[in-house]
Amino acid sequence: MIFLKLIVTNLRRHRIRSFISIAGIAFSVAAMLTVVTILQGAIGMFSGILSSDSEIIVFERNVSDLFFSNVPTTAVEDIDGWPMVAHADPVLFGVVSSADHPIITCFGLNATDARIRKATWLQGDRTKFAQHADDVVLGVRAAEFLSAALDSHVQIGHAAFHVIGILKTANGFEDGGVFMPLGSAQSFFHKEGSSSVITIKLHNKEDAAIFKNSVKAKYPDLIALEDAEFTRSYSQFKILKATAWAVGGCGLLLGGLGVANTMIMSVFTRIREIAILRVNGFSNLQIAGMIFGESALVSVFGALAGVSIGTCFLYGLKLIPALHGYIDVAIEPGLMLIVILLALLTGVAGALYPAIYAMRIRAVEALRFE
Repeated sequence: MIFLKLIVTNLRRHRIRSFISIAGIAFSVAAMLTVVTILQGAIGMFSGILSSDSEIIVFERNVSDLFFSNVPTTAVEDIDGWPMVAHADPVLFGVVSSADHPIITCFGLNATDARIRKATWLQGDRTKFAQHADDVVLGVRAAEFLSAALDSHVQIGHAAFHVIGILKTANGFEDGGVFMPLGSAQSFFHKEGSSSVITIKLHNKEDAAIFKNSVKAKYPDLIALEDAEFTRSYSQFKILKATAWAVGGCGLLLGGLGVANTMIMSVFTRIREIAILRVNGFSNLQIAGMIFGESALVSVFGALAGVSIGTCFLYGLKLIPALHGYIDVAIEPGLMLIVILLALLTGVAGALYPAIYAMRIRAVEALRFE
């Protein structure tokens, strides 16, 4: 109890310095939590696009991005007829520009696709989708930034399309997209006779292994992965995750340097005090424990404050209309625990050199220190 009181007293003696260290850890934790959560949410949203009413995704083997994948229409028709398959939905992804909007995501779909069937149609009639080649349906956000309304015409790339509906989904990416009939999208993106992926719904989920082996045997240029497998193995997701942890790690490193600086200054300004503690029987381990204790306490307060700041910031982003649907504030408990542990480890690592320095202080010399 006395040892803990001594730690708290040392931190209170230099309130501003301690506060700066706590703030450094707090903002580092908040940045890491925010970046990782946003990017994981983005991965989850993109995964949701692919797993809409399906369990398996089929795409071209060894492609770096699904936008470059080409699945022949003949393969779609063949796989859709397999006894184990409930339905196989081809999807074509494309990115195009429009006036004042450099990037618009387009989805080439059949009228039976779950994205069309399960969406909330705010305007228009679902049964009219894919009746004409120049008809498109807009996500609610796409309609906003394209200033489009029902029965209006929008310029997408070098072509004009007739808006026959506006829909809303649970996915922010889809809400900002343009839905085209598959045949129109194939012509527009010059990918006649192919789609980017096939989303597969099986009659029985237990047939997944048999289905994947059948695709591998009959179509060696294609690969079939269950949704969870795809999320783990897709290279773009790996890059996003690595980027998130790298950015967060740099933030924690800066926070750790702040803690190290605080602990070093704390030791240098208390050399005579440490010498007196040594004369009064404090061992090297107790001196080191005092330094590590101060650092750990700073890290704990910083981590808790950082979690609070990061959570508030995420909820704040979600309230911004322009980001509606794109920000997922569901912070995973595992992620929160990892971030807190990393903050503690960073704080402890920052106290390592100051603790070693304090342990080497010789009482006789330190008492003469000016």
